[in-house]
Amino acid sequence: MRIDILRGDLTTRPVDAIVNAANSSLLGGGGVDGAIHRAAGPELLEACRELRRADLPDGLPVGAAVATPGFRLPARWVIHTVGPNRHAGQTDPALLASCFRESLKVAAGLGARSIAFPAISAGIYGWDASQVAEVAFDAVRSFASSAGAASGSPLELVEFVLFSDETADVFRAALDSASGLGR
Repeated sequence: MRIDILRGDLTTRPVDAIVNAANSSLLGGGGVDGAIHRAAGPELLEACRELRRADLPDGLPVGAAVATPGFRLPARWVIHTVGPNRHAGQTDPALLASCFRESLKVAAGLGARSIAFPAISAGIYGWDASQVAEVAFDAVRSFASSAGAASGSPLELVEFVLFSDETADVFRAALDSASGLGR
């Protein structure tokens, strides 16, 4: 499984699935969530409302993941996950790891060959980008060596598409120091 670190706009990536750092309501918001909703069009909001009506009346739990079509995005699917909010006392790295792991499982289940992630929980949710990168790469490595291999996962490419040069540099440094992950 190849890992790429890019500075750019997640909503423009020509991958099979992009990951939305959503809030539990799934009804849009600011940051990555708002950008994805704007780029995907109003159909995404309607699909999220239907998920709430049919399957998630209490919202999407922290660390869980669910998919919708990508609608007007280049990506075929949007995988929504709710990252832990450090400011709200959600400081367990296992919750953050679950976001990455569950998103990878959903992508593999859809037959996706490529997936692009933002820096889930970095920024407004208060997690340090270096810790997010470390947790993310550990989750990808674990998925690739166990669940991915066991399930015959079609995933070949994992991108981390980051909004700022600073965050991209932090992720590149973390990837360079992580063992067992290839570019």
